[in-house]
Amino acid sequence: MSDIKQKGVSLVFVVLLVSVILNIAFGVSGILVKQAKALKGVGNSVVAFFAADTGLEEFLLTKPLDGIAETDLGLAKFRVDVRDGGEDGCPATAILCVKSIGTFEEAKRAIEIVY
Repeated sequence: MSDIKQKGVSLVFVVLLVSVILNIAFGVSGILVKQAKALKGVGNSVVAFFAADTGLEEFLLTKPLDGIAETDLGLAKFRVDVRDGGEDGCPATAILCVKSIGTFEEAKRAIEIVY
């Protein structure tokens, strides 16, 4: 009779041990998935920043005073908005405020110059 009880205790112990190991594995995998998403977001942010930089350089080369409409760069896009001094948050002492907004997937980054 004690052999049967020993086998039953061993089975319960094994089930508890496996459940603890599974909980640890699921916890670690959840953390890793969140970290992978964060790293992907950083990469998307860098691409969006460079799209904004491209828009600003395009503006500085062509100087359209009405800005540049949304321009497609493949997967990334940029848009350039131009405001006169003293208009919509642009300092009154400025001649122009130029804001370039780059987007890539869900990331948006902007660069603004005031002169």
